[in-house]
Amino acid sequence: MNSENTGQNFDQVVLLECNLDDMTAEALGFVLERLMAERALDAWFTPIVMKKGRPATLLSVLCLPEDAARLRRLVLRETTTLGVRWRACEREIAQRQTDQVDTPWGSVRRKLKLLDGVVVSAKPEYEDCARLAREQGIPLQQVIDAALRPR
Repeated sequence: MNSENTGQNFDQVVLLECNLDDMTAEALGFVLERLMAERALDAWFTPIVMKKGRPATLLSVLCLPEDAARLRRLVLRETTTLGVRWRACEREIAQRQTDQVDTPWGSVRRKLKLLDGVVVSAKPEYEDCARLAREQGIPLQQVIDAALRPR
């Protein structure tokens, strides 16, 4: 097993947000793509209703404190918003490890989530499972199930 995150269980992050009521779906998708390329930890949209019953989109961006100013500027540059809100947050992080399991069709990497050193969930890597399903002409779920079976 390879350890990806073993010691630190808490860290500081910044949540950036703005409301957008006048952007196309294509432009919103472009902004999300740019944010992820510029090291946002995560970014997402939530449908909201603004004043006068106007449908709109809430853009939320999670980032490290050292990236917050740069990502705020990106949001201001790439969206129609006139302002970006932000707040510092703390988060608890589960430990993560990776392993590899053999299935009847080949090897699959998995992400393991641990709490207090105990594996509480396993998630097969989609790309590995999809590749094997394509190569073997079998359903994707069949590969995923095989990668989760106890050995």
